Amino acid sequence: MKSLILLSVGVVLGFAAAHLYNKTPEGQRLFGEIDGSVKSFRAAVVDGYKTREAELRHTTDPTTEG
Repeated sequence: MKSLILLSVGVVLGFAAAHLYNKTPEGQRLFGEIDGSVKSFRAAVVDGYKTREAELRHTTDPTTEG
């Protein structure tokens, strides 16, 4: 139980520190870069998922040849 409380306190303090850091120009730049990286990664995962789904649909569709 003690470790759960310490974890919760750490998470709250981390969010508070990130919020304060985000108010600075350096923090806004850093979080903007992180946001851009996450969006790029997400787009790559979605693209890969859709591509693989299309490949699987093509191989299981009895109306396609090949």
